[in-house]
Amino acid sequence: MSQKRRNRSRAVAALLLFSIMQISLQVGLAEPGNTTKAAPVPQQVVARLTTRNNQPITVNGLSASTGATILTGATIETGADQSATVNLGPLGSLDIAPNTKLVLTYDDQGNVKALLIYGCVVLTAKKKTNGEVATEQGTKGKTDPAAGGVLRQCAGGATFGSNPTHTPGGLFGLGKAATIAIFAGIGAAALTPLAFQSNPSGSNP
Repeated sequence: MSQKRRNRSRAVAALLLFSIMQISLQVGLAEPGNTTKAAPVPQQVVARLTTRNNQPITVNGLSASTGATILTGATIETGADQSATVNLGPLGSLDIAPNTKLVLTYDDQGNVKALLIYGCVVLTAKKKTNGEVATEQGTKGKTDPAAGGVLRQCAGGATFGSNPTHTPGGLFGLGKAATIAIFAGIGAAALTPLAFQSNPSGSNP
């Protein structure tokens, strides 16, 4: 009998020890100090398109208008009377002038790049964003991530105006007012010789 009692006592002690260990383990895992903090997830960038007067433009060979999502790597093309803006959320925005074709790339690490094939763009990069405008010949400009910045660039190397989405058309995309001024200047220059020919000697009639 004594041997059986000893065996029972050992079995009870082993079971009690196992129960205590399980309880201790569960309490330890529940302590706030032992929880593992998840790494911060980078803010996801969702690029949205806005077109002037809701006119459709071409994205990856297909028609797209205001509200369309622009994925990274997209080829964007505007016609002679079309302009658009791509809202890049925390990265900034890209204004696209008429008669422009480009490839837009961006990522969640704060990089955005407009590769111009032809035409003009204005890239507005916010702080902590690496903004870049390039052509097939290489990089034309970069922004400072510490301060943000604006890049106004055309494929030919010239800088562009501050807001291409408001370009109203006209001669060479200069706008109606500039076109009228150019033609007015041409007209005045053409009439000047006629005024002198009417009185070439300068003498009184």
